[in-house]
Amino acid sequence: MKFIKKPYVYAVTFGCLLAGGFSYSMLKTFVLSEAITTVAATETTTSEVTESEAAAAASAVQTETSYSDENIQVSIETITTNNTTVYVADVQVSSAEYLKTALAQNTYGTNVTAKTSETAAANNAILAVNGDYYGANSTGYVIKNGVLYRDTVRDNASYGDLAIYADGSFEVIYENEVTAQELIDQGVVNLLAFGPTLVENGEIVVDTSTEVGRAMSSNPRTAIGIIDENHYIIVVSDGRTNESEGLTLYQLAEVMQQYGATTAYNLDGGGSSTLYFNGQVINNPTTNGNTISERAVSDIVYIGY
Repeated sequence: MKFIKKPYVYAVTFGCLLAGGFSYSMLKTFVLSEAITTVAATETTTSEVTESEAAAAASAVQTETSYSDENIQVSIETITTNNTTVYVADVQVSSAEYLKTALAQNTYGTNVTAKTSETAAANNAILAVNGDYYGANSTGYVIKNGVLYRDTVRDNASYGDLAIYADGSFEVIYENEVTAQELIDQGVVNLLAFGPTLVENGEIVVDTSTEVGRAMSSNPRTAIGIIDENHYIIVVSDGRTNESEGLTLYQLAEVMQQYGATTAYNLDGGGSSTLYFNGQVINNPTTNGNTISERAVSDIVYIGY
């Protein structure tokens, strides 16, 4: 029987520990669910609807492509551009309080997810899209509905975040230039940290080679923009199928500019891109093009009471 030399044993042991540690790190980042905070009742956006709001919702006029009551008006147009099916939602509200975000399973945490449609239904959303998927990252500010959940600067701060203020206005901010608490103090109620910014001051600020990481150039996309006071545009494009190729970021920015967005911001896309309206998903979400199905995400942006 031959004896195995100790240095070899040590090397194998170290290698196994290193591989195990890396595997756990990857699982923790992308797979393992960890609930950190359950949103308290006073922090949710599902607070008691006022009598006037309930009356407005009850008297709403709805079609397959529109919703209208005295506080919220939504109209959806489907267009084809660059061999891609694009859904454009024009949203006008009487108050910015009707533009909200919600966390999957009503919980802040790592890899705590649910389908956009599930979170939307749980919050009585009229219209909803996937958000910034904060739960897939371990860094980056997280501010949802006025609550600060995470205050560490994100690794790629050069993309900038979309700050949504209590008055409904939009501003692109950079986490390495302002603290999360300062944003709260300045009146930021929601912060979307994905990017990049598509349009600022009415001008396209991405170029034809700009992309998110190593993603394909043509993808399903989700974006949000502001046209005027309490007047928003939300765009979702299908992609990765024979019927719909997908948009580049520059093409997405062109759509936002075409519809009058003065500030527009790219949200999580690809298999996450989902548009929910009046109780159903109206686009064709897909990860690989072979199966049309929603990807579970950590948060949504929605319009509702």
